[in-house]
Amino acid sequence: MQTPTPSYLTPEALTTFIRTALAEDVGDGDHSALSSIPADARNRAHLLVKGEGILAGVALAPLIFSEVDPTLTMNVLLTDGTLVKHGDIAFTVEGPARSILTAERLVLNCMQRMSGIATYTAYLNTLLAGTKAKLLDTRKTTPNFRLCEKWAVLIGGGVNHRYGLFDMIILKDNHVDYAGGVAQAIRASRAYLASTGRQMPIEIETRSLEEVQQVLNAGGVDRIMLDNMDAELLREAVELINGRFPTEASGGITEQTIAGVASTGVDYISVGALTHSVKSLDLSLKAY
Repeated sequence: MQTPTPSYLTPEALTTFIRTALAEDVGDGDHSALSSIPADARNRAHLLVKGEGILAGVALAPLIFSEVDPTLTMNVLLTDGTLVKHGDIAFTVEGPARSILTAERLVLNCMQRMSGIATYTAYLNTLLAGTKAKLLDTRKTTPNFRLCEKWAVLIGGGVNHRYGLFDMIILKDNHVDYAGGVAQAIRASRAYLASTGRQMPIEIETRSLEEVQQVLNAGGVDRIMLDNMDAELLREAVELINGRFPTEASGGITEQTIAGVASTGVDYISVGALTHSVKSLDLSLKAY
């Protein structure tokens, strides 16, 4: 599976993430390794898969190992996006034993959660087969781990929604209510973009067919979100919009309901559970 490289995966962002995570875990030293392992000891380990799913985070692992110790060498056997089963070996790593042990937990923490997200994303995608709907993630991510979680969604075959508050305007229900209504929220947002010289898409959330019609009357948006609507209401909304704007279904969508939602003809389906309710894939770094 060929995964696109998103704009947020910059060397600077990856380095900052890894250094912050290592500072949290290592502090002033890995005293377990420092106390028990000779400084000149060299060893090797492999990443053992202990479950079934989609592998993710392989491309991140060498960056972590290198940050801990540039002399560590990694041999990749299975790449991101690979369907794996119990007993598979994803990669091997070799070098100073202390360094392998210090890097171990961060590599596993990242890869286990990323693989869980990729696995669930791939599964939900199978439920969209035969429809045009694309699966989106949300901002319901773990603080300071969004980079990895969004990356994992891509590896699983999903599509990233906005990365943060800075790269897209989404006018949710509270924005609309605070602004005084649908038309007022759209008008204010377009004026803001014009006055600041920014160019970014505008999406607006709607809660009823009446609000959908208000958006159609006002125009000036790039996508209409249909929030917490059942399949029948979604179908009516899609028919009302009639291709004038891309549509996104959102709110409480589960693996039991997603196929029905997709069948209504919406263009996108956003699912917060991709990142906030996944089970990590069991992985282990074992000496051999």
